[in-house]
This record gives sequence, structure tokens and C-alpha cells, in this order.
Amino acid sequence: MARFIVGDELGNLKTLRFALGQEGDAPQLKTIHQGSVEGSTRAVQVLAVNTADNETIVRSHPSVVSARSVLSCTANGALRRTRAAEGQVEADIAALPTRLCDWKLAPNGDAFAYGGDEVEVSVWDTEKAFTAPPVVVSKPAPPAGKKRKRNDVLLPGEIWRAKNVANDNLGLRQPVHNTSLTFISSTSTSAHDIVAGTQYGHVRRYDTRAARKPVADWDNVVKIGGVRAVQKGLNEHELFVSDAGCNLMSLDLRNGHVAYSYKGIAGAVVSMAPAPSLLVSAALDRLVRIHSTFSPQLGQQDRKGEVLQKVFSKSVPTVVAWDQRAVQPQTALKDAEEAEEKEETDRLWEEMEDADDETSARKKQRK
Repeated sequence: MARFIVGDELGNLKTLRFALGQEGDAPQLKTIHQGSVEGSTRAVQVLAVNTADNETIVRSHPSVVSARSVLSCTANGALRRTRAAEGQVEADIAALPTRLCDWKLAPNGDAFAYGGDEVEVSVWDTEKAFTAPPVVVSKPAPPAGKKRKRNDVLLPGEIWRAKNVANDNLGLRQPVHNTSLTFISSTSTSAHDIVAGTQYGHVRRYDTRAARKPVADWDNVVKIGGVRAVQKGLNEHELFVSDAGCNLMSLDLRNGHVAYSYKGIAGAVVSMAPAPSLLVSAALDRLVRIHSTFSPQLGQQDRKGEVLQKVFSKSVPTVVAWDQRAVQPQTALKDAEEAEEKEETDRLWEEMEDADDETSARKKQRK
């Protein structure tokens, strides 16, 4: 049985359980944490799940949790690292650019990336971001009649920063508005493969080892509005993309073609969580859907994904995450349930026998 953690607009945390290969068995959505009723902003923005000593650790704030510390970043660029050691909580604070739309930690945890409104995709060293002192450089104003040069100097702790694409056909600068990003691979602290989606419908792939401009720029992917979310799949060359409308599709990273799309979605998909042969999505129509997934193929895609099941949420789901535990086969799950049921039945029969013995003993005493 696969288990996913779902957060909603009210700050609640729920578990979604889905049994593979079980026909007629509806997904189970159960609340495990009630959100706070205080404050105006209660929605769960990001979920981070990690496992340590066979225990699942869940963090419901805009952060990433690890066995050592918790990293959090706000849209205003307030970066915070909280560490708990020997009962004491220590926090480190750093400042990043403002107007951020997305912030992601690399799989190895040594680096992170962000992007936003007029904020290019940037990669930072996690440790240096907190140790490097802020540097403020004051430059004199340029002489009259000369254009002001853009500052491309990397900030302390910054490893790499993307460069805007070429001007359009009219020679005008193209605006920058990155809405979502995901790490495809990370071989070292300075070598990363990143995909970012923009408000203007572009899906761009960056290789920090190759160049500052995107190595691939696909602009005919989404159908309505801009890119809402991008998420790397577990299959090779697989990327899931959702737009501002109600479209969710699987993208082939080799050529940027849409391998297949999902039908029957009535709201914008705001979050996706891939698992082996599965994809769970959270949409604004208050439905959490379970999708089937297949590896992208060159040429005609023989097998296409579909919506397997869906479950209604009383409040709008905002984020979903897989607990990273192995998906158990349905046969093993059924055997475990039968063994547990048999054990419970045997215990009830033993208690009934003890009750009969006590009744017989009382009757003998009365005689």
C-alpha cells in the first residue's frame, strides 16, 4: 500500500492510502493533524518528508527537513536553518533576493536553487550561504547618455546564475518570471541539471556545467496560461508539467515533446508527488487524484497514463508528498490483513472461554 501526505489550505495534514491492484477499494484520506485556527495564512505551502530510523519525519512549513536540520525560505528571501542538538534549538539566518516563487533543495542537500518574478534561476552552496558575510557594493551612477550595465557578479555563496534568453523579434528584453523548478540530477555541488517553468508558458532546462543560458527552451508545452508546477518523475527522461488551466502532462526531456496527458481534470494541478508506477496530484477542484505513469518513448507512445482513482477533500489541497516507503504488493498486504484479523478473532474466542469458566464457577458457589 502506498502512502502520501497531503496538506490543505486550512493547515491540515492528511494521509492518503491507496492499495495497488485492488478493484473497488477506494483511497482512504485521513486527517492526522489539525491546522491552527489563528492567523490569516494557514495553508500548507510545501511538504518535506524524510525517513530516519524507520520513522517518517514530516515538515509542513515551506521548508526541507533532514536528519540534521530544517531549511526554510520565504517569498521575501528569508532563509533559515534550524538545528536541534541535545535539546537545544539553534537557528542560522541568511538573506536572499526577494519576490521568489519557488525554492528547492538539491537531492544531496549541498546546494539549493530558486527563481521568481524578475529573479533568474540561481544555485547556491548551502553551507556558504550561511557562513559568507553579506557584501554591499556601491557603484557610482553611470554618466548621462550611457546605459547601465547589469550586475552579473555572483553573490557570496552563489555558485551559478542563469542568464536571460535573447531579445524577441522586436529587440525587446524578455521578462523573467520563473514559477516552478525541479532538480533533474546533481552530480556535485556545482554540477546540476535543473528544469524551470515560467509564467509565460516556457519550460527551460539548465545545465550549470554548460552555459548560463538554457540548453533547451520549449514554448509549446502548456495550453492555458503559464506553467503552474514542474516535477521530475521517477522514470528516465520523465517530467510532469501542469499549467494554469486544468492540464497535466508527461514531458519527454530528450526532445520536449508531450508523451501523454491526463483527461478528466477540472482544476489547476498545484502539486505532484511521483512514486513507482504512480503519480498523485492535488488540484484546485478539491480532488486528489491517483494517476498511472509510463516511461516516455521515442516516437509514438504506446502506453498512456490515466486517472486510476480520485478522492474528494473538504478543503482545497495545496501540496502532496510521498513518504518514500516501498510500495507493498497487494498480495503481501492482503496476507498481513488476514493474519491480523485471525489474531483478533482468536483473542475474542479466548476471552469468551474465560467468561464461560467464570460463570460456571459462580453457579457452583451458589449451589
